[in-house]
Amino acid sequence: MEAWKVNIISVWFGCFFTGLAMSQILPFLPLYVEQLGVRSHEALSVWSGLVFSATFLVSAIASPFWGSVADRKGRKLMLLRASLGMAVVIALQGFASNVYQLFFLRALMGLTSGYIPNAMALVASQVPREKSGWALGTLSTGQVSGVIIGPLLGGFMADHLGLRVVFLVTASLMLVSFLITLFLIKERRLVVRKVDQLKGRAIFASLPYPRLILTLFITTMMIQLTNSSISPILTLFIKDISPGINDIAFISGAIAAVPGISALLAAPRLGRLGDRIGTSRILLAAMMVMIVLFSFMALVNTPLQLAVLRFLMGFAEGALMPAVQTLLVKHSSDRVTGRIFGYNQSFMYLGNVAGPLIGSSVSAVMGFRWVFIVTALLVLVNTLQLWSGFRKIRQSASS
Repeated sequence: MEAWKVNIISVWFGCFFTGLAMSQILPFLPLYVEQLGVRSHEALSVWSGLVFSATFLVSAIASPFWGSVADRKGRKLMLLRASLGMAVVIALQGFASNVYQLFFLRALMGLTSGYIPNAMALVASQVPREKSGWALGTLSTGQVSGVIIGPLLGGFMADHLGLRVVFLVTASLMLVSFLITLFLIKERRLVVRKVDQLKGRAIFASLPYPRLILTLFITTMMIQLTNSSISPILTLFIKDISPGINDIAFISGAIAAVPGISALLAAPRLGRLGDRIGTSRILLAAMMVMIVLFSFMALVNTPLQLAVLRFLMGFAEGALMPAVQTLLVKHSSDRVTGRIFGYNQSFMYLGNVAGPLIGSSVSAVMGFRWVFIVTALLVLVNTLQLWSGFRKIRQSASS
């Protein structure tokens, strides 16, 4: 079997275990904060938000640095750093004795993150360019599969074995990712010496379409923002439209998970279609579908209607991130790919931070339904930016 095919299979399992590990912990962080001695409702809300956001904020700051190291030392080294680092830090979180230790360790985890973006960059740099859309779409199903299974497995362990066990099992899964990366992944890389490495503006000056790359960064932030803006209000919105409903937590969890199922089905197929008809067309179509679906979500009256719309949204979500990453590869060189993906990762984490803030703020001031409308408008603005960027590229190519 060709080396790049072995890499895809190996990295798929690494992304699966990483997605599984991350999603096992996040839903239960507030419960762990409470277990560490935070009792009042106000303090619990504040500390849960701080503990959740600390990782993403540090990751957003550190990602460009790790991207620079990846260009010089290789992406396999970054995968080993991320998987082993997360295994150690997550295991230590399971032994935290107060919320201050947990906050510090969550912030420290931001320095160890980056397995999945570096895995995407490694695969994108190894596969034939004409197969990059299919490869990245297939790879994204690994993370999505882990994210779907993670909360179920984490919930079972939390109920039957205790919250601290969840951290230790999660650390073990990251250790498995480390071993898979160490023994199975082979990297063919272009060595860039530090003295020859482009810096700052020179990176973007070396790109044929720097404005498009920046727009794609914003698209990455928007993808994460759309996912996370709904998170703070989803359960409350379901309760609002169906006040007498039973099993609200289970129904909310199911509605939160359904986009992952359709994304799992769609990602490799849409990636292959993008390789044939153009990744930019797939990206624009998926963004427009998102706008329509978010607009309809503002009008739903039952949880079933919301579930159906979110299931349909998953088909669009399955195309978005692989399409962005494919375009980043196509419009940059191997010399700067690591830093381009590092910057892109920073924007991804910024979306994770901004989304819940926007969602909770809009719902507090204007009501739950306006969260969907505001999200649709933000996606619309970004879609127009993308359309303008792609049109300029077509005009430049034709002239």
